Amino acid sequence: MGIREELNFEDKIKFVQDTQYVIGGKWKLPIIISIYHGNKRFNEILSSIPKITNRVLSKELRHLEENELISRKVYDDYPARIEYTLTAYCHTLTEVLESMEQWGKQHRGRMKMK
Repeated sequence: MGIREELNFEDKIKFVQDTQYVIGGKWKLPIIISIYHGNKRFNEILSSIPKITNRVLSKELRHLEENELISRKVYDDYPARIEYTLTAYCHTLTEVLESMEQWGKQHRGRMKMK
């Protein structure tokens, strides 16, 4: 294996690790999917994802916002109203998410056949 191929391999690993860092873990993708399906307020997102806690949701929303996948808008209502929406950048994940969904569906079917 030449140096060029080795660097390409290392780059591939780095890029996959970057992706895992941004959308990996137990909760980030369910949060993105929840917002995609119209749940914009904190409590709507919270109630749409079984077993997620307030603290975890808050932390994950901050992480997704820092990585520019969601935006947070505060309205000057009383009490203050906050809504989360997916950014245009987040929509670049659509193909990835559809591929993951399809693979998961196939895998589930395969495991049921055992």
